[in-house]
Amino acid sequence: MTHPDVPPTTTAELAERVRGLRSPVVVMAFAGWNDAGDAATDTVAHLHDAWGAQWLGGLDPDDYYDFQVNRPAVKLLDDEAGEPGTERTIVWPTTRFAACPLPGTDRDVLLIHGVEPNMRWRGFSAEIVSVVQASGAQLVVSLGALLADIAHTRPIQVSGSAADRAQAERMGLTVSRYEGPTGIVGVLGEVLGAAGIPVVSLWAAVPHYVSSPPSPKATLALLDHIEDLLEISVPSGDLPARATVWERTVNELASEDSDVAEYVAQLESREPTDELPEASGEAIARAFERFLRRGGGQP
Repeated sequence: MTHPDVPPTTTAELAERVRGLRSPVVVMAFAGWNDAGDAATDTVAHLHDAWGAQWLGGLDPDDYYDFQVNRPAVKLLDDEAGEPGTERTIVWPTTRFAACPLPGTDRDVLLIHGVEPNMRWRGFSAEIVSVVQASGAQLVVSLGALLADIAHTRPIQVSGSAADRAQAERMGLTVSRYEGPTGIVGVLGEVLGAAGIPVVSLWAAVPHYVSSPPSPKATLALLDHIEDLLEISVPSGDLPARATVWERTVNELASEDSDVAEYVAQLESREPTDELPEASGEAIARAFERFLRRGGGQP
């Protein structure tokens, strides 16, 4: 999905546009420090396309972005035949909002596609909280991806946490114990929680030696966990095939470099296949439930 040049929208206008949503779930991700391999933002983009979400507007980029760090992009506009034409437009880095019905439920989903701001984080967070509060959101799911010492041949690990202990126990998550530098995802988790809005955080671990985007295997893992969390079915589209091609390509590259192949073997030895979390009975049960939600399609 290519972000369109959504015109800047005031917080008041965005709040008005989300007030009619039905007990929405918010799913948000931000490019930058929080998004190894673009796995998190690609997940929101996939949901946007799979569910046919409609754009509601975007924040004014002048308030929060340094355009020498996050540069705007020139895009060719499509002609009447749907092919790239000669007219151009500027697409500015910012944070955009989209909404649609949450398939299989009587609720809606509010998608927040963002770029981590370069400045005025408290003002930025206040705007996000204002819009989310106006929507009447029942839950915010924030997505992130981090670099990790894991083998690309192993299943992508996704950690889920919540700040509230009761909520974490109810959803089978852990209570976050992290201390250290944080990104806009961490800041928003705190301010949304302080505003009384439940927040769940899902983070995918991306192999650090293949961190260049895209990372379809990590994106697919995040989608699976969103399915489990919300107990819905999410169309995976071509992601399984892309994840397979990604892993095969990395295998081929590793086979051409003995040092890389040795390093991958060391990482694999740390996690024998019979000890992986995905080999547990609970993980197998979750995979089977996904299989049933998809109507007996590919799990």
